[in-house]
Amino acid sequence: MAGPGRAFATMSFQNVYYKRATATPRACYVCSKPTTTCLATANAVDFIYTCEAHLSDTGFATEIVDPNAPKEVVSQEEIARIKAEWEAKEARKKDKAEAAAKGASGSGGPNSTGGEGKKEEEGKDNNTAKSPSPSVPGALHSPSAASSAPATPTHKRYSLHRDFYAMRQAEHRRRRKAKQTQELAPRLPGAPQGSLAG
Repeated sequence: MAGPGRAFATMSFQNVYYKRATATPRACYVCSKPTTTCLATANAVDFIYTCEAHLSDTGFATEIVDPNAPKEVVSQEEIARIKAEWEAKEARKKDKAEAAAKGASGSGGPNSTGGEGKKEEEGKDNNTAKSPSPSVPGALHSPSAASSAPATPTHKRYSLHRDFYAMRQAEHRRRRKAKQTQELAPRLPGAPQGSLAG
């Protein structure tokens, strides 16, 4: 006879934990140091607080790597665009350094041709500074980046070592049994209250 308690007792969870960050630190399952890193199952049946150092220890957990996961590949046009921006920036730095050296060595008055040359160079710098590529961090730099689908954040997946996984399952089994006992206790008959008469 399988009652509701039996179905609950056979429920288990897989050995796939997702790495999550929490706001409040709690004691690490292994070393009891405060940590904000938590490993949790998909439906949060089980969760363990653990240090980052323990996640790299294969005696505790191993990372599950998906071979079909898309790898981040930088396109050739992105590399060329960044290279061009860097070269333009270096050229501006070089021009400014030459202008500063020229201005320091040439002590001409305000009517000298060196002053006009500086104004023209400053005008060029201003025009190149107003280039269409934004210099704001986090802004989209190319139309190809805007057309690509935004990547959804994925959490790293881990599998606990078989001994740690067995300990977690045993703890869940113990909790389920304690809960079943608490549910069953009120339904049991009470102990006799009278004295034994013989």
